[in-house]
Amino acid sequence: MSSVTEEPTTTTPEAKGAGRVLALSSIAFTVMFAVWLMFGILGKPIQEEFGLSDVQLSWISAVAILNGSMWRLPAGMLADRIGGRLVMLFILAGSAVASLAVSFAQNYPMLLVLAFLVGFAGNSFSVGVAWNSAWFSSRRQGLALGVFGAGNVGASVTKFIGPPVIAATAGTMVFGFIPGGWRFIPVIYTVLLLVLFVAILVGTPAQDRKAGANKSLTEMLAPLKQVRVWRFSLYYVAVFGAYVALSAWLPKYYMDNFDVSLTLAGLLTATFIFPASLLRPVGGWLADRFGARRGMYLTFAVMLATTGVLMMPNGHIVINHADGRATEHLGYAIGLVPFVILVFLLGCAMGIGKAAVYKHIPEYFPGLVGPVGGLVGMLGGLGGFFLPPLFAYTKEWTGFPTSTFFVLFLLTAICAIWMHLTVVRMLHTSSPELADHFESPEPEEVKA
Repeated sequence: MSSVTEEPTTTTPEAKGAGRVLALSSIAFTVMFAVWLMFGILGKPIQEEFGLSDVQLSWISAVAILNGSMWRLPAGMLADRIGGRLVMLFILAGSAVASLAVSFAQNYPMLLVLAFLVGFAGNSFSVGVAWNSAWFSSRRQGLALGVFGAGNVGASVTKFIGPPVIAATAGTMVFGFIPGGWRFIPVIYTVLLLVLFVAILVGTPAQDRKAGANKSLTEMLAPLKQVRVWRFSLYYVAVFGAYVALSAWLPKYYMDNFDVSLTLAGLLTATFIFPASLLRPVGGWLADRFGARRGMYLTFAVMLATTGVLMMPNGHIVINHADGRATEHLGYAIGLVPFVILVFLLGCAMGIGKAAVYKHIPEYFPGLVGPVGGLVGMLGGLGGFFLPPLFAYTKEWTGFPTSTFFVLFLLTAICAIWMHLTVVRMLHTSSPELADHFESPEPEEVKA
């Protein structure tokens, strides 16, 4: 079988229109990411209106994340086959309809169904990755995909506009017929999605690039048999799935554990979202310059350090003495400021790591970014689906809110160990002179 992991292959150089594709797809992805994760800030008002438990509320975010993840593989393949422009337009239109419908939810089952439908917006990620990869050469793909991926910052949009808009329109009918409060937010997003539909329709080249137009389905799916693709996917669960989960989970975590308002909780969550999103272009540049594996080592080291501290529960050790005395020792409690700083550093690591993961893909699988990037994005997004309920259940089982970060610590440790064992095995299998060149792709005989 021929290798697909040889030296990186340069794709066709950028053509006129590449800048417009990157700019408009990045803006569209930012808004659709905000739509996908809007229940993170809307969750508390929804919980109060419908009288939901924490577990019930976690499933609203989870089903939206599920539908925004499960179609990433076919969406990426379709973007390679027929062009990212058409697929992006379809997702914008479908998401606009679903977002408008959310405003009129009347009960919990209906809200679950509509949350699932609106989550379709999340599939725009794999479409944008395939679309931009087709327009940029490998020399600039890391940076271009980092810029596009910075659209993750859309998760903070609702955190900023949500609380004041909810407060200003609560109990009213906007313009006399649009419901106010939390129901007005999806209406705003509907308008933005339709505006972007028109912008992409008229602003991007109608003659699109289709990297996989001449490839059969078998050829497109062939790389998915390689273990390394699934390893990259697990990395993405840690740096993206966990990011998505925390973006939805942190506002409630701040309110429940630090007794802050919804507005402040949204702002504090943004201090995690911004670095985790805006550092993605920096991560892409670093991966272009120094290599993706070095970026991943840095990412996992910082994630282990921060989650290792954050997972420690507040409390102290009580020692019962023989004379009946009880003394307290090693008291520990993390305050709001150090908590925010650690979460900020965690976000920085995730921002760099997300770009580093995707830098691997066009290098190892040139011309197959759609299916491989789609699978990695799909499994990473599914991590965001499983983690919020897992956070809720582990809190319920242990009684410790900090169990959220123990879950993330364990996930990160598994990824770091697997990656390091792969690198060590590669170096031991290959010639000793490769010891200082661990950014080189793994040789074919190494089954990683």
